[in-house]
Amino acid sequence: MTIHKEGYISLIITIVFLGIINLLTNYFLPNNQLFSYLLLGISLILFLIVLQFFRSPNITTIIGENLIIAPADGKVVVIEETVENEYFKDKRIQVSIFMSPINVHINRNPMSGLVKFAKYHPGLFLVAWHPKSSTENERTTIVVENSNKVSILFRQIAGALARRIVFYIKEGDEVKQSEEFGFIKFGSRVDVYLPLGTTIKVGLNEVVQGGRTIIAEL
Repeated sequence: MTIHKEGYISLIITIVFLGIINLLTNYFLPNNQLFSYLLLGISLILFLIVLQFFRSPNITTIIGENLIIAPADGKVVVIEETVENEYFKDKRIQVSIFMSPINVHINRNPMSGLVKFAKYHPGLFLVAWHPKSSTENERTTIVVENSNKVSILFRQIAGALARRIVFYIKEGDEVKQSEEFGFIKFGSRVDVYLPLGTTIKVGLNEVVQGGRTIIAEL
């Protein structure tokens, strides 16, 4: 278990902020030890909450040419046939994974291949399970085509708490399945759009693990 690079600045800010509060409390209330100990305990709990959010566990990932791997830890909240309007503009099977603040928030490539499309969209911060979050929230859209010329689209979507989406790939990159492609801070969602006829391997409300759970088979 290590700490993800996206967490370094946040952890430093947290330490400095909590340290200042505790120092000021001890300075202005030197005789109130009970309150000082209580504040110190709360500060440690808050620091551990932030620390666990940025954890980066060492995992054994799954690789498979016809397999689609979960791009994130979380719970499956949508499995439905829908129209993807941004890139494919046709019917696809949508699988959505909701990440709560206690999940690991590293995002992983669900499939190996060539990045055909990558675009960031500024937007709103509706709760991640809101029906319009896929089209109105801050988000990124990525399309990858595998060696068999099959393309899938996956989309990072910010939630009500998520205020920063990070992605490390661009059009023209070759990506490997289950390797890290991005990170979303503090609660979010990832949608995957698959070709019709794809066999879905998970069910609604099922808990999945990024890089380790097979969510579909082409």
